[in-house]
Amino acid sequence: MHANTHKGVVSLKPKLLWSLAALGFVIFILTQVLPSVVQDPASSESSKAISKEQAIKAASSFAEETLKINTSNVENPLVTYSTDSDLYGYLSKEKLLQDYTKKYDQKFPTERFRVKFEQPEPQLSALVIDVGMSTGNVVGFEMIDSWSSEDKKLILDTDQNGLSKLQALEGSITLEDKAAGAEPYLKALGYDPKGLTVQQNQTLGLTYQVNGYKIGNSHAELVFGYEYGQVTSMQSKFTVPAVHTDYVKSQTKLATWLTFGGYGLLSFILGILAIVYSARTRPHASFGRGVFLTLFYLFINVVSTLNMLPVFKSQGLDGIALDLALIMQGLITVAMTASIYFSLVGGDGLWRQKGQNLWMRTREPGYGRHVLQSAINGYAWAFILLGLQSVIFIVLGLTLNMWTTTDESQSPYNMVYPWVFPIMAWMAGIGEEAVYRLFGIPMLKKIVRSTFIASLITTLIWAFGHTLYPIYPVISRPIELTFIGLMFSYIFLRSGYIGAMFAHVVFDSILMGLSLVLMGGTTNILTGVITFAAPAIVGYIVYLFNPPSKERTKKEPLITTPHPEGQL
Repeated sequence: MHANTHKGVVSLKPKLLWSLAALGFVIFILTQVLPSVVQDPASSESSKAISKEQAIKAASSFAEETLKINTSNVENPLVTYSTDSDLYGYLSKEKLLQDYTKKYDQKFPTERFRVKFEQPEPQLSALVIDVGMSTGNVVGFEMIDSWSSEDKKLILDTDQNGLSKLQALEGSITLEDKAAGAEPYLKALGYDPKGLTVQQNQTLGLTYQVNGYKIGNSHAELVFGYEYGQVTSMQSKFTVPAVHTDYVKSQTKLATWLTFGGYGLLSFILGILAIVYSARTRPHASFGRGVFLTLFYLFINVVSTLNMLPVFKSQGLDGIALDLALIMQGLITVAMTASIYFSLVGGDGLWRQKGQNLWMRTREPGYGRHVLQSAINGYAWAFILLGLQSVIFIVLGLTLNMWTTTDESQSPYNMVYPWVFPIMAWMAGIGEEAVYRLFGIPMLKKIVRSTFIASLITTLIWAFGHTLYPIYPVISRPIELTFIGLMFSYIFLRSGYIGAMFAHVVFDSILMGLSLVLMGGTTNILTGVITFAAPAIVGYIVYLFNPPSKERTKKEPLITTPHPEGQL
């Protein structure tokens, strides 16, 4: 299949393309996949994890035998993945993760299944029990009457009388009485009171330090909560140095500014401009184009949001609060969908106005072959990008001491159907390539007069939208994605919107599918394999329905030769 190239842009011959792809694939496997599987298997949420059914069984047994609460009347208890992100991040940053895993993760897991039983008894609104993901051992619990531990923390942080309110709720109970009340639970969880030291000068609850359990500047604690003189909760954890949590807070604040200012605001402006240019390029564009891709994007977005309901519920959102959150998310989704639609229309119009065809129409000469070849080449580009990303991570680790942590809000374990997770790759490929490549590049080029500068600006906007991911320092992600985004821009200018979209989809599909494979289980592994193959299957199906016999007579070349001003 022939496509005229952009002047000033080096074209990769197939042999070189696939040679680089093979190199990128090897680098990715050696630096990203094998270390997580071989060197530190227990540090991953997916390593030898028990099933959610096993977690429920362990939690129910503990509730009945230790807490004397019958949970058999609770249907479909909520099971979510919970993680101590601050601790995991601290251990990761200080290169202590493997040591911690070997010594302490059995009793103090950084990743757990949280089992929530709604109203197991009339006097309880909920019972929450934490179960170690790899051991199946109970490591904490909370009997919630009116306020959860998160509610109490919020009261302490926001109410100047919060401490006195919680002390009144705790009741008139001495430190000795607290210790006596905690002793049965300590024994049930396998702790010898002689190996514990009571933390002095406590204003609320009872905290034990576990003797000898120390790593870096962190040590193990058992924290008991009380209401009306009775134990209502127990949390096992390692402390996190304040200097680390303060650093994370400052970085999160920076990421929030970059996300909402650098990404949200500028993307909103791009959306408005997309509407304007959709109208101004009307003679060259069609408002009928992009409808299918837009609706498909909307469908994926809605399904993905509903698939994350366990996350919302684990955060305490229920009833009206959950409805309001879904409505707000729905409004954001509608705005994003509209932006993508007008970016497809306006972007196509801007390119065709200049005599360039960067998004082929069905039945144009070579359309079916173009889609199939784009899908195939998408794998080559994805392997190259994965290798490049791996090298960037190594460099950032050596220069900026880049580190990552866990994020329960993004875990497939916290989805209704984990196998739905990989379809988000299509949402990213369709939407982001439409806004930041198909429309963003030609629109910004009108201002800066340089394709490269226009590509760089749209890439930075796109990169800022990924800064809330748990990668630190926050600036690491924009640096990484600047290189990745410029590569997507290059692919777009070489192969058009469809080529860039497939490269993006394959890139994300490999990463998302791999996360399912590493979770284990027949369904997850099969879904992961299907995810890897899906872009090629889609490309082939489109080709079958658009054979050469259905093509129109030649009107436009696949990608027309650009004007000289279109050079990089």
